[in-house]
Amino acid sequence: MSRKNLPLVVAITGATGVIYGVEMLRVLKALGEETHLILSEAAALNLSIETEYSLEEVKSLASEVYSNKDVGAAVASGSFRTRGMIVAPCTIKTLSAIANSFTYNLVVRAADVSLKERRTLVLMVRETPLHKGHLELMSRAADCGAVILPPMPAFYHRPQSIMDLIHQSIGKALDQVGIEHQLFRRWTGHGRKEKLHAAT
Repeated sequence: MSRKNLPLVVAITGATGVIYGVEMLRVLKALGEETHLILSEAAALNLSIETEYSLEEVKSLASEVYSNKDVGAAVASGSFRTRGMIVAPCTIKTLSAIANSFTYNLVVRAADVSLKERRTLVLMVRETPLHKGHLELMSRAADCGAVILPPMPAFYHRPQSIMDLIHQSIGKALDQVGIEHQLFRRWTGHGRKEKLHAAT
């Protein structure tokens, strides 16, 4: 089976920005992609603080949903094939556990599985400012094979709304796992054709 036909693991942890994970699930469902969701306990709390989504609404966006305490779930084993995993958003606590292989819950165990099986693991780390300890954890996770992809807004695509900014960050994460999308206008160069015409 091609990795493109395999499910994507999506984890939502308790950092601010749970909308990144929720909107990612909504986009993936619209694209017909199979998703396996893990929600941390703190993420469930943040849903009620930051969004109008209920826990059940978010769960309904995924193909499969696991308890964060279920370390015997399918995604806890490397023999269960996936196309990779995205943690959106990723708390520093989760980053620390992943960087140190401290697999105390399903989010971290599934992330560790992605790393050991050489699958793509994208960590949308959400914290600022960052002290040296945070940076060292990112470096350590990157050394293990993780992609560190903080949701940093870009403006070259001329965003008109907050959702445009969210989609650009989500799109960058989906690029890492090879999922095609049309979430933002890609950069193609600035004035290249005009400059060529002016020179002739």
